[in-house]
Amino acid sequence: MVLPVIAGVDGSAESLAAAEWAAREAVRRERPLRLVHVWNWHPRQEDGELANAAQRHLARRSLRQAEERVRDACPGVRVYDEQVEGPATPALLDAAERAELLVLGSRGLSGFTGFLVGSVALGVVAKAARPVVLVRAGEEAEDEHLPADDGSASTRTGYRDVVLGLDLGDACDEVIEFAFEAAQSRRARLRVVHAWQPPSAISLGPGDIALVDDPRRGEEWQGFLSAVLQVWRDKYADVEVVECVPKDKPSTALVRAASGAGLLVVGHRLTERPVGPRTGPVTHAAIHHVGCPVAVVPHG
Repeated sequence: MVLPVIAGVDGSAESLAAAEWAAREAVRRERPLRLVHVWNWHPRQEDGELANAAQRHLARRSLRQAEERVRDACPGVRVYDEQVEGPATPALLDAAERAELLVLGSRGLSGFTGFLVGSVALGVVAKAARPVVLVRAGEEAEDEHLPADDGSASTRTGYRDVVLGLDLGDACDEVIEFAFEAAQSRRARLRVVHAWQPPSAISLGPGDIALVDDPRRGEEWQGFLSAVLQVWRDKYADVEVVECVPKDKPSTALVRAASGAGLLVVGHRLTERPVGPRTGPVTHAAIHHVGCPVAVVPHG
C-alpha cells in the first residue's frame, strides 16, 4: 500500500503554506497528496444543523483553496481531499496513522501569539506515531533553495542544507534515516549537529567522558558522532555529510544551525506523560524558534 503525504488545511495562511510544501514533498517521494480538513477546528460554534452546514461549507472552501494552490505550484501531483469530523487533534492523529508523513501549519513566534505554536499542532506532534512536519506561513518553494549568484531567490539552484539534531545518548535509527532520506531526495548536504556541555564532577558517572580539557572533550564527541554515522554514510554514499559538535546548549546550537537551512529534523521519544502532551526541550525550542520547516520524527 502506497501511503500518502497528508496535509491538514483550515484556510489559514499557515495551512496553505503547509499544503504547498506537502505537495512538493509528495512529488519528491513519488506519493499522492491527501488534503484533510477537520470540521472541529473551532469547537465553540453552536450545535445544530445550521452550524453543521456552515462548517461543511467552510470545509469545502478551505479544501478548494488549498487544492488550487497545490495544483498551481505542483501541476503533476496526485491530490485528493477529505472532510473529517473532529475534535481536530485525535482526527489528525488518526489520519497520521495512514500517512507517510503529516504536514501542518505552524505559527511559531509571531506577533502577540508568543509561545503558541497552536494547541492542535502541539498535541499532534506530542502523540503522533508518524513523522510530523511543521511549516510557517509564507514558506515558498524558493526558500528551500540556495540563492542565485546575484542573491535573488530561485528554484533553479541546489537545495539548502538538511540539518539533523542528534542526541548521541539517544541516537535512533528512525530519526537518522529520515534525515538521510530527506537529504538524498533533495540532493542536499546533510549537516548533523550534536551539542555538548562540559559535565560537572558531580554529574560524571562510570563510562562518562573524563574531566579533560575542552578541546580533547570535543574530539571525543566528534569521534562518537563519526562512529554513529559511519553505517549511514556507507548506506547513503551519495549524500554529503558535515558533522558539527559545538560546545553549547543543545537547543541554542540547533536553532543557530537551522538558520539558513531548508529543513530541520529532530527526534521525539513517545512516552506516556501524566499531564497533557509534552515535547522535550530541544524539540520544543525547534518548533517555536526555527524559521524553516521542522520535521519531528517519533521513536520508541
